[in-house]
Amino acid sequence: MEPQSQDLKTTPSLSLERFHISEDYGFLLPNPLKELPDHYRPWMEIANKLSHLIESHQLRAQVNKMPLLNCQFLKSYRQRRLAHLVLSFISTGYVWQEGEREPEEVLPRNLALPFVEVSKNLGVPPILAHSDLVLTNWTMRNPEGPMDIRNLDTVVSLPGGESLRGFILVTVLVEKAAVPGIKALVQAVNAILQRSQDFLLQALQRLRLCIQDITRTLGQMHDYVDPDVFYTVIRIFLSGWRDNPAMPAGLTYEGVSKEPLKYSGGSAAQSTVLHAFDEFLGICHSQENADFLHRMRDYMPPSHKAFIEEIHSAPSLRDHVLSSGNDQLLTAYNQCTEALAELRSYHLTIVAKYLITAAAKAKDKRPSHPPGPPQALEQRGTGGTSVLRFLKSVRDKTLEAILHQHG
Repeated sequence: MEPQSQDLKTTPSLSLERFHISEDYGFLLPNPLKELPDHYRPWMEIANKLSHLIESHQLRAQVNKMPLLNCQFLKSYRQRRLAHLVLSFISTGYVWQEGEREPEEVLPRNLALPFVEVSKNLGVPPILAHSDLVLTNWTMRNPEGPMDIRNLDTVVSLPGGESLRGFILVTVLVEKAAVPGIKALVQAVNAILQRSQDFLLQALQRLRLCIQDITRTLGQMHDYVDPDVFYTVIRIFLSGWRDNPAMPAGLTYEGVSKEPLKYSGGSAAQSTVLHAFDEFLGICHSQENADFLHRMRDYMPPSHKAFIEEIHSAPSLRDHVLSSGNDQLLTAYNQCTEALAELRSYHLTIVAKYLITAAAKAKDKRPSHPPGPPQALEQRGTGGTSVLRFLKSVRDKTLEAILHQHG
């Protein structure tokens, strides 16, 4: 690979392909694999019946009998992404098979060693993250058909049935809806570099429409995900072993480290989309939230994290809009920022429904079905944050970025 800094001098413009971002699918992995080479059949056999093994309390016994497999036959990037998806799902199932009251605090070496090796190779942590749950975990039922939820399926699943499928696939569609916005952002950065106000204005208008479309797409959660199932069944499997009262010490990866390791669970904050929009629009979050969001970047594929950093180091859109004295640009910037704040407000209402309201209902019925809903994470997001406070602050800081016209 050429050093990135040399590229910059010869090509001042920003492009998606340099960061392994798809023109058609954005941060989603295009056409993810569903099968690994035959050597890895023991992993795939467990992955293909994972929900059943967890629900029948047999997963841990099955994993303990699994052979220790060598990662050398994972030749391609896509094979490694599928291996990470499979191993992350098996690991979270292994840890949480009996619910939060009896988490397994040691990942056996036949799972831990290959999982950590594949993770190092990909530059991501050895835990189920957004890049596994969503970006690598989708497939088209009919490859010729449209990309809508009826024509999509997951590659690997967990307990939660249709609600889990809906949760993952609506999020896949949110990532897909973001594609025009990612392209608009790149066009806008290049328009600033080339000092083209017209192109910049058009790009900002496209970005606003895209953010509004993401909000509409997110609304499909209500149609496909049952709040009680999300709260009592699905959520525990998205939990990590950092900032989680159920696993205060973390998880020991046998054969990797004598000390337990701590990683955050899967979280929407691990999606590159909103980080990119924030950097581009120049939105500054509180120190505590900014620290958390920066930490979440370590859970992204490294090329996606590099894309955010590239936008951060590009010329400031806010400064450009303010110094241009162009009212149309200022209005367009503000409309993007307002649309992003509206998306965050909408996300807040969804989290309130699926977490806070569902938690109150679960309390009334507890314990409905074993292992019962997670108590340790009641007011927390799966990433370990105090979720409503975090989301409100992030939304409010977005609104604070709105620029005022100097008449």
